[in-house]
Amino acid sequence: MVKTVLRPFIALLFTALLASHAAAFDTRAKAAFVIDVTTGTVLLAKDADAPLPPASMSKLMTLYVAFEAIRDGRLSLEERLPVSSHAMSYGGSTMFLDTTDRVRVQDLLRGIIVLSGNDACAVIAEALSPDGTEAGFAALMTRRAQQMGMTSSQFANSNGWPDPGQRMSMRDLALLARHLIEDFPEYYSMFSEKEFPFDGRAPQNVRNRNPLLGLGIGADGLKTGHTQEAGYGLVGSAKQGDRRVIFAFSGLQSQQARAEEAEAIVNWSFRQFSQNTVAKAGTIIANAEVWMGQSAKVGLTTAQDLVVLLPAMGGSQIQGEVIYTSPLPAPIAKGQKLADLVLRPDGLPEQRFPLVAATDVAKGGFLSRVSTASKVLLRRLQDGPAEGAS
Repeated sequence: MVKTVLRPFIALLFTALLASHAAAFDTRAKAAFVIDVTTGTVLLAKDADAPLPPASMSKLMTLYVAFEAIRDGRLSLEERLPVSSHAMSYGGSTMFLDTTDRVRVQDLLRGIIVLSGNDACAVIAEALSPDGTEAGFAALMTRRAQQMGMTSSQFANSNGWPDPGQRMSMRDLALLARHLIEDFPEYYSMFSEKEFPFDGRAPQNVRNRNPLLGLGIGADGLKTGHTQEAGYGLVGSAKQGDRRVIFAFSGLQSQQARAEEAEAIVNWSFRQFSQNTVAKAGTIIANAEVWMGQSAKVGLTTAQDLVVLLPAMGGSQIQGEVIYTSPLPAPIAKGQKLADLVLRPDGLPEQRFPLVAATDVAKGGFLSRVSTASKVLLRRLQDGPAEGAS
């Protein structure tokens, strides 16, 4: 494996794109995770993989499974579901449902999102459960979460009611939020609804608890959570211009602290970092040696525009390198992935981008192969033993 440091490339492309070390966000949360979705850059990770009690934030998984069922035709928005005595028995945040009700799925979904209805979750759970019980639905949730890559998630119920078997990490919650936004855009507008006065029966519980909605900072979801064990948490998302940020945190001590932390995270994410296109698709980033081809080298290029998230203020240059196995054996097809470009802006995790062949390179004839082999052998003799060889 050969690492080619891109000093000429950095000087050429990034002369005007200078990056300083962005000030780290000093979160008060017990655990937190913040990601710039547009570029995939992790901006903050604090105990992000710790399995913690998620409280009502775990309702997002119930919603995801419900949305899948609607998409697959196993449930419909206008379908009316019965309310069991088990669902009715839940306290905390509810829609005040009782066993005489048959509630539209659409109202149950809004009741979960806006009103955080524990009873509404149980109604959905029993309708979709393999065995008709909430416990059976919780097992289904756990399996589905694992399939989606949420490896720190386990469910004992549908609504986040305190239970030692109910655990999620902040990274998992952010991943789930991204799936909800990207997989079901037709339902995502529900998450920005500020009020849902269901049936007029619970005037004390009609407002969305998300403190960011209506602040004019691009916030459009997703779900708050609170129990004595978990503290106050929030899974949130905001979009400004072309950028979207998703975040999850838990363990704050009050509603006020949660509101302040959420707004601070959004402002920090958008004000301290900016999105930059540093190379257009097709730009030759580097040239790689080719083994026994009609050409001795092949250009390595970006298949798409190279968009990088950088700290907003000026400072030092970006460090970068191309990683590929050298020499590359012919034949090579145009567009074939050959290498990775690794950029390391100060104060941010490294960002990786695939590089592809700019042109076709056919296998060389006999003389070309002999010439290539001779050049490689001569270079190795001149360079001496490879570093670390014995």
